[in-house]
Amino acid sequence: MSAIYIAAIAICSVFAQWLAWVAKVPAILFLLLTGLLLGPVSGVLDPDKLLGDLLFPVVSLSVAIILFEGSLTLHFRELKGIGKVVRNLCSIGMLTTFVIITACAIYVLELDWPVAAVLGAVLVVTGPTVIAPMLNAMRPTKDIDRILRWEGIVIDPIGALFAVLVFEAVSLVDQDGVFSHTLMALLSTLGVGLSVGIVSGWFTSYIIRKEWLPFELHKFGILALVLMSFTLSNHLSHESGLLAVTIFGIWLANQDDLEIDAVLEFKEDLSMILISSLFILLAARLKLEELMMLDSGIFWFLAIVLFVARPLSIAVSTFNSDIPLKSRLMLAWIAPRGIVAAAVGSVFALSMAQSGHPDAAKIVPLIFTVIIVTVILQSLTATPLARLLGVRQPSPNTLLIIGANHVARAIACGLKEQNIDVYLSDPAWENCKMARMDGLPCYYGNPQSEHAERYLPLTSLHSVLALSPNRHHNALGVQYFSHLLDEQSVYSLKSSTNHAKANKDSATFLSRQILFGDTGNYAKLSSLMAKGGKVSATRLSEEFSWEQYLEINKEAIPLFIISEQKKEDDPLSVRPFTSEEEKLPQQGDKILALQPPKMSILKDPASKESSIGEKLSS
Repeated sequence: MSAIYIAAIAICSVFAQWLAWVAKVPAILFLLLTGLLLGPVSGVLDPDKLLGDLLFPVVSLSVAIILFEGSLTLHFRELKGIGKVVRNLCSIGMLTTFVIITACAIYVLELDWPVAAVLGAVLVVTGPTVIAPMLNAMRPTKDIDRILRWEGIVIDPIGALFAVLVFEAVSLVDQDGVFSHTLMALLSTLGVGLSVGIVSGWFTSYIIRKEWLPFELHKFGILALVLMSFTLSNHLSHESGLLAVTIFGIWLANQDDLEIDAVLEFKEDLSMILISSLFILLAARLKLEELMMLDSGIFWFLAIVLFVARPLSIAVSTFNSDIPLKSRLMLAWIAPRGIVAAAVGSVFALSMAQSGHPDAAKIVPLIFTVIIVTVILQSLTATPLARLLGVRQPSPNTLLIIGANHVARAIACGLKEQNIDVYLSDPAWENCKMARMDGLPCYYGNPQSEHAERYLPLTSLHSVLALSPNRHHNALGVQYFSHLLDEQSVYSLKSSTNHAKANKDSATFLSRQILFGDTGNYAKLSSLMAKGGKVSATRLSEEFSWEQYLEINKEAIPLFIISEQKKEDDPLSVRPFTSEEEKLPQQGDKILALQPPKMSILKDPASKESSIGEKLSS
């Protein structure tokens, strides 16, 4: 029967993630609902009975992997460029939140101070997986978007590390009331965690650089080392394992000459599996009597978390900064808690319950209550509040180009010259480097990854152009962004004439918009550019119509129509030519096209239009 339950949890996890994907909301909502339905509501799933003595080790190891994956994204060099406000939020702002929530838990909820301190430490963490979907929907101004995204990225590992340290401190105080002994025990725990984490990071870096570990074993080998580091550290010093794996991840993330992109991608996938299953298990462990045990003080506690702790944290962090008041008000409202708070808090609650803390059973219900209220309430109100305060971007106006090859760069430069915002993405570093040398912003990596959600300007994306020579990369991009935006905003370029039928008949490309007409494909564009072809713009006028343009520029490949008349609901004035182009260019429009190196211009001494066309085309 246990196998059936485990398989059912996996199926339910996938279904919950799918529902979140369809509804375009944080997955944590459906995972939480699934866990509650399976656990306290129906009584079908009992994690304690299902896993028995393995429950605590499974949860602990899962949290260790989640924290390790989060710490792999913490690069010290990036901390220098995130701005003073984000640094303040992850330091003095975090401490402000901790003090206020801890004091509230002691005096309002009347919890024991060790439990209150752990609760306050856990609830300082927000999380990018919850904030990213919310920001994509509300589309705030760039300063708000940048601050909230980076806060979620940075405070994830830092906040979790802080929570681990607070938990270790209160656990040691509880064991021995003598201050000197407690301090020595804490230093010992910190020393073991730091030492194991650093040694593990150094050893992993060394064997990868020496190529003692083959590439195909990097993912599995590092996962095994993470689990070993966690258990070894806990064996040497109680509850120091989470600190060790966090330091381990930070060490690897800051080795500039270490190639760990494949490891990070693998850990993202593994973390999704663990987060989905773990969150259902944790939610299923909630008991209705534990939820009912929360008296009316919970409402005051939530009010202080929402309307006191976060606003004061923002006030302290933005003091003496140039952030406008309306932006500060928006920042003061957005602080949803996520899976890291639930996972770390659950581990601490299990450990404190085993140590005999009477209020330890209240930690998980309180954390889940805060998660439910912050995610639902802020998701529903973020967009209306941003619109009311006037801090919402008017409308997306950036073209994302999948691919930074020479064809994509030439097209992007042509669009940029016409004042069209473009952003490129490519998994090949050489292409990204060339794009940046051309002054084009470029994301290095897979645009469909979780990492890309943190760095790509998703809130300002209007359309996506898949211009990679690899049709499979184009297919993945089309499928992903067609859901994120809409099908009419995503276009793909055929790789070659030979692959045209495969692209057209593929289920992935079915009903998608094919770029640059039936004759346009990557191979042809690349060939023309190799011969000296250039991307240039030509304006149509009363004297020089679209028909005349086609007559004169027979060998050119029209790429885009750039209109001077912008619509209120669509401020972007550019639309690409497609294989099913219905609306023809009008007078005053510009035609951005790839011109061959030597155009065959039909000259007629009596034709005024020919001379105009030649002049404009050149």
